[in-house]
Amino acid sequence: MGQRGGRDRGPRRDRRDDGDELIEKVVDINRVSKVVKGGRRFSFTAIVVVGDGKGRVGFGFGRANEVPEAIRKGGVIARRSMFSVSMRGTTIAHDHIAKFKASKVVMRAASPGTGLIAGGPARAVLEAAGISDVLTKSIGSNNPVNVVRATIEGLRALRAPDQVVARRRRLAEATAERLVQQRAQAAARAKQVAAAAAAAAAGAGA
Repeated sequence: MGQRGGRDRGPRRDRRDDGDELIEKVVDINRVSKVVKGGRRFSFTAIVVVGDGKGRVGFGFGRANEVPEAIRKGGVIARRSMFSVSMRGTTIAHDHIAKFKASKVVMRAASPGTGLIAGGPARAVLEAAGISDVLTKSIGSNNPVNVVRATIEGLRALRAPDQVVARRRRLAEATAERLVQQRAQAAARAKQVAAAAAAAAAGAGA
């Protein structure tokens, strides 16, 4: 008999969807059971990562009574959640430490030719995104869901240097404009006070 409520771990399934040129990777399949009147009711959950290999990636968590249906649902969710990753050539834009719950993934940019130094769920996410040179280390919980979420959040937080510069320039310009407006308002209030004081003095002299 198989393990009840256990995790069905097998080789990771990689599939390329020729229709839209997306790479689909099944990271983990887990069998879960629910105790109901009359026995146990089994279902399956699948963690699916989808990417185009050119800087876009997403992940989905599908649940169904059959494995193929769980994978299909996970793939649909992953396609809806795809986003662009900031990259510098074949590596990430900069070093980053990503956290999600008890999992932590350290990602460091690497020079061309280093290769994809990653394992397990983090490797599937990075491969789907098209990152081929990076150094990673998973720390803490090795739960596949948490590791995938931490890696996804880390890639989502990356910013290219020109994006950071443009954002800081916009913030500086907005701050300078706000200061100019505050000074103009203060000068207008000062003129009003001066005019009121002059009018009061003229009235007292009359």
